[in-house]
Amino acid sequence: METQKKSGFVAMIGRPNVGKSTLMNHLIGQKIAITSKKPQTTRNRIQTVFTDERGQIVFVDTPGIHKAKNRLGEYMVQAAERTLREVDVILWIVEPEPKIGAGDRYIAEQLEKTGVPVILIINKADTVPKESILPVIDTYRKAGNFAEIIPCSALRGQNTEEIIPCLFKYLPYGPMYYDEDTVTDQPMKQIASEVIREKALHALSDEIPHGIAVAVDSMKERSGKKPMWDIDATIICEKESHKGIIIGKGGAMLRKIGTNARYELEQMLESPVNLKLWVKVKKDWRDSDYLIKNFGYDRKELE
Repeated sequence: METQKKSGFVAMIGRPNVGKSTLMNHLIGQKIAITSKKPQTTRNRIQTVFTDERGQIVFVDTPGIHKAKNRLGEYMVQAAERTLREVDVILWIVEPEPKIGAGDRYIAEQLEKTGVPVILIINKADTVPKESILPVIDTYRKAGNFAEIIPCSALRGQNTEEIIPCLFKYLPYGPMYYDEDTVTDQPMKQIASEVIREKALHALSDEIPHGIAVAVDSMKERSGKKPMWDIDATIICEKESHKGIIIGKGGAMLRKIGTNARYELEQMLESPVNLKLWVKVKKDWRDSDYLIKNFGYDRKELE
């Protein structure tokens, strides 16, 4: 008789830039969600899958909950809040700060309404003295009813080994939602666009605001003895001045972005990649429902 397995959906929630994507990538064991020091890097809900002999955990990485400043921001917050109503367990990721800010208090209020077990992850624990962690735990205990509280460092992998067993403890018994080889439900085109966007964010640093998107115009595998991928993609920005910065002097910045993205895509696809990049200006695209949908952020999916 086969042992009954556990399975379910786990939301990763938290303010922008607390390390949700870094933690998810670490728990899965490979990179799926892009990471950046800039806030609001994750724009879509990204599902990744962890499977072992105990069962299956489907992680849903959400955009950070924040005060929306444009249509894209509203979409991101809606996506995050809807996720809370659809999962079996919630991982709430916070930073080790002694006081709870207004943003985290708002999240705590939303979590109280769900009736779902909440595991509090105090990330970046390596950035503060050990003796300051206990007061942080005590502060959050007063703010909500948590099934477990785990301090850790996703970046360094410290104390993260406790998280998976803890999640299985609170998941129900049930069927596997994906076969055991599945790591994500994201289409390869979407992953490619996110890789290019990440490399652009890293290369551009603080030179331009956060308003860039990447559209993969075509992605085809060449047939033959030596397989190769041809990828054409466009980086969309909001101003002509931003376009110049992205291209750089003599095209140097665009080449840097392309080289870094090509290397990572070749590792993921296990094949050479011919990557061509263009830059287009779409003024105020983050406030256009049409353009937001065009770049893969469809409000109707949230209804």
